[in-house]
Amino acid sequence: MTRFATITRLSLTKLILSTSAALFLLAAQAVSAQVNLIQFDLHVNPKFAACLGVAGGPAPTAHVTVKRGPRADTLTIEANNIRPHLAFDMFTIQRSNLLANGSVDPNFGGSFGMAWYQSDLQANGLGHFKANIKTILLDQIFGFDPDAGLAPTNTFHVGFWFNDPHDANKNGCTFDVTHPTPFNGEHKAGPLAMISVPDAQTDLGPLCTDPNNNGTCNP
Repeated sequence: MTRFATITRLSLTKLILSTSAALFLLAAQAVSAQVNLIQFDLHVNPKFAACLGVAGGPAPTAHVTVKRGPRADTLTIEANNIRPHLAFDMFTIQRSNLLANGSVDPNFGGSFGMAWYQSDLQANGLGHFKANIKTILLDQIFGFDPDAGLAPTNTFHVGFWFNDPHDANKNGCTFDVTHPTPFNGEHKAGPLAMISVPDAQTDLGPLCTDPNNNGTCNP
């Protein structure tokens, strides 16, 4: 009886150890499967391309790199060929007004959805800027407001807006400065300048690196 109990205890111990090892391996594989670095370009809002860059010069470009961190992620945005000294306000937003190919979405309803103010941006005399932010970004960035009935809502896109509405009403661009957008600290900004585009398959923004089959992101 004692020998049988000892064997049973040994078998149970082996089973527990084997199960624990298997669970640890699965967890390690899940962590290692995470994408730890992503890069993507922002696309110019076509309506305001002429006033974003220099007339006759190369097209404005903006590139984003996001590195996953243990507690917060680091985003670096760098742009070139911007009209010198322009100021912008960068947000993470729920949806883009562009399609995956960079063209304007004909079904865009005019609302970018949930938006988080992330950083100010300022082009130098050569039309270049670079900025860094550190916050929760990859796969998990969201906002919610139960008082307003707003459920947790992800903001997987990145975009920046003209800080001064008058800057978007030059060089052939037309913007009604009497109706500014809320995309700066004073809530009197200009229009969208550049933004990310959705994935052609999932329709999610680039800050989601692990999409589910139902159009949501796996946090």
